[in-house]
Amino acid sequence: MSQPPVWYEHIHTCKQTGARLGRVHTPHGTFMTPAFMPVGTQASVKGMSPEEVSGMGAGIILSNTYHLWLRPGSEIVAKAGGLHKFMNWNGAVLTDSGGFQVFSLAKPKDIKEEGVKFSSHIDGRKLFLTPEDSMKIQNDLGADIIMAFDECCPYPSEYDYADRSQARTTRWLERCIASHKNPDTQALFGIIQGSMYPELRKKSAEAITSFDLPGFAIGGISVGEPKELFLEMIDCTVPLMPEDKPRYLMGVGTPDYLIEGALRGVDMFDCVLPTRMGRHGTILTDYGKKIIRDKKHAEDFGPMDPECGCYACKNYSAAYVRHLIKANEMFGLRLCTYHNIYYLLKLMERVREAIAEDRLGDFKEEFYKRYYGN
Repeated sequence: MSQPPVWYEHIHTCKQTGARLGRVHTPHGTFMTPAFMPVGTQASVKGMSPEEVSGMGAGIILSNTYHLWLRPGSEIVAKAGGLHKFMNWNGAVLTDSGGFQVFSLAKPKDIKEEGVKFSSHIDGRKLFLTPEDSMKIQNDLGADIIMAFDECCPYPSEYDYADRSQARTTRWLERCIASHKNPDTQALFGIIQGSMYPELRKKSAEAITSFDLPGFAIGGISVGEPKELFLEMIDCTVPLMPEDKPRYLMGVGTPDYLIEGALRGVDMFDCVLPTRMGRHGTILTDYGKKIIRDKKHAEDFGPMDPECGCYACKNYSAAYVRHLIKANEMFGLRLCTYHNIYYLLKLMERVREAIAEDRLGDFKEEFYKRYYGN
């Protein structure tokens, strides 16, 4: 059997926690795991150049199928030579299926077996998206990893609805596999659903992982549920996923959730959090969020994060960045965004180092003392 276009290489298991250190190999390079993937929704990590994101150590970024389908259109990206050439990014790219955005725009009655009817967030026009459409768009975009079209349940969801939804997600996966045109160059990942019901998570995991795909994802969590429920869903899902393939937890990006996911054996994470917070003048630190735009930083002439070695923190004061934000200078928001992406990428480096040294449990305990202040 030939090697899939994307494959996982295990390096070490943390003796203290069971967390795993590895590498994911793709047609556009290899990245170490556990890894955080910066999000470039519109084929751009907001406010950052590809060179800056690569220079921080990102080996893979995520782009959005739904948004690129609407603008500029997947055919245009294909004519440009695919996302890598279109956006001048030399590393790996993952595209989501568009499912999360579509279901946030659709009404439950508009979700049918054939596909989903919804209104464009841009101009309100009626649209219809099927699993086959999602595959066609993602084949055009040319990402290294593409995601199956799934149904993401809102929180909370009734049991019967969640059961029907996860079963439909499995049927849609079969259609995605049948319509995927580039299996030798693009790795299709299946997505496990089941809302907040352990028995449905188990049912979905067994069905989705029965397909011999290059990797698998956990979807439908971190959608507003309490942290205890979030952890319970990971605990009951990850052990059901293959050990020899990448495990991707979708839509997770807070420092504590990244550590908890890594501790449980997850390899890949993504979230818009660092760029969204940066655009609002807030940064991530080991001691929690820090709102740089607050008045108390008006005469703070030290770095935004004294423990950070990023370009923004090495070269500019919190007072200066606050001034830029208050003056509506985009450079201030760019500096906050730069710091946030750098911070999460470096946090994952620290997590990987702790796994390699069999001390991720100690790392979590020490980190939480700072992060939660006790």
